[in-house]
Amino acid sequence: MRATLLPMYLPGRNEREQEEFINQLAILEELYGQQAEFLSPVPAGETISAQVDAVVFPQLIGSAFEAKDILSRINIPIVVLTSQFGTVEMWDWEIVSFLREETGLTVFSPYTVELAKVILRALGSKRAMGDGIRFLMFQDSPGEGMQAGIFKRFYWWEQACTARMEEAFGIKILYRSYKELNERAQALSDEQAEEVCAGWDVPLCGVSRENYLKAVKLYKAVKDTMAEVGQIHGVGANCLNESFLSETTPCLAWNMLYEKDDIIWVCEGDTVTMVSKFIVYNALKRPTMMTNIYPFLVGMAALKHEKIDTFPDVSNPDHHALGVHCGYFGLAPQSFCRRWELKPRVLEIVGEDALMVDCEIEPGPIILAKIHPNMKKMILIEAEISDYVQYPGSDCRNGALIHFKNNNGHQIMQTLCSHHALIVKGECVHELLALAQVYQFDTEVL
Repeated sequence: MRATLLPMYLPGRNEREQEEFINQLAILEELYGQQAEFLSPVPAGETISAQVDAVVFPQLIGSAFEAKDILSRINIPIVVLTSQFGTVEMWDWEIVSFLREETGLTVFSPYTVELAKVILRALGSKRAMGDGIRFLMFQDSPGEGMQAGIFKRFYWWEQACTARMEEAFGIKILYRSYKELNERAQALSDEQAEEVCAGWDVPLCGVSRENYLKAVKLYKAVKDTMAEVGQIHGVGANCLNESFLSETTPCLAWNMLYEKDDIIWVCEGDTVTMVSKFIVYNALKRPTMMTNIYPFLVGMAALKHEKIDTFPDVSNPDHHALGVHCGYFGLAPQSFCRRWELKPRVLEIVGEDALMVDCEIEPGPIILAKIHPNMKKMILIEAEISDYVQYPGSDCRNGALIHFKNNNGHQIMQTLCSHHALIVKGECVHELLALAQVYQFDTEVL
């Protein structure tokens, strides 16, 4: 999913500037070869192929101010990478401002190498999505099963939602039977499962070998189905609402798919979160996971659902939330976590042999991110994980205590568009805003 970049040079270069351009382009190819393919340079005003994701200027010179008409012909984003360190030169801010204001062009001027990589990866991912990247979802009759009163409310199962996503991004969401997937898994022998998981380093806590192998078999069944379908970039299942179709849960399968194949997944069949996760993770390459967000302001509605009596005692409760999913913090890959264990199920909605993951990422700054269901907007909430809290015997055995950085809990309550949110590790609003500009999302930062 590399971006395709067209190097472009401005008119009026002297011999020294031509040599500098060549040298700078070589630096960029060395720095960003994994994120982008660089085509042969062309002069400004050259016709641009439909296969190009962005123009890159390795060099800016004063003739830009007189080339407004020529530059205005560019109809794709511009990336300015003019310093020997692969970033924008501070001397070029005037020209960058001119390009933005006088020509109306979308101009990226990354000031760090990592920000440049985010932009290039986002450009490449956007192109790949437009070319028809495919996601696979296992479900049969979503909303009709367990806790139908809750699950029937979710937009991501509506045909209108699927159609809107596919139109907005060019992707294709494929559906297969969760029932048939589990029948395929159950037909495997223990010996086959043992062969599949030989050499795996999976910490188990209170999990029988029999139940562990059931989870391994489900992983094998998912892998086999994906191989038959071919070219799948994300996967999920209606694992809670249709849990009666399975002897276990796909938590282990999702972990191993990421760790072995870099395949992202989503829980509960939430395709909006899956697309959000694909977009965010493939651009930022930061630890990214999904969980449920329970702001303290929700009060008893959240406490009853999690079977706890009270929220943690904090000094400013209106600006806090719990991050809890399936009894624990949520499902993150082992490599993202400071602690990760596979444990017996917590939720009664799943079968007795089902498994859940109890994990923790390092406390610290995070961004809560989600694409709005209209597919045109990205909501970003600055926050931090300050601690983890435990409620034995509840549906929150180990949840994340989340503090909204800007103490704006009431505003957040008016803005949330889903109880599912992505947790993106680190202080990365600037990277997410650059990603949003690539996709032309409106943004709301809280």
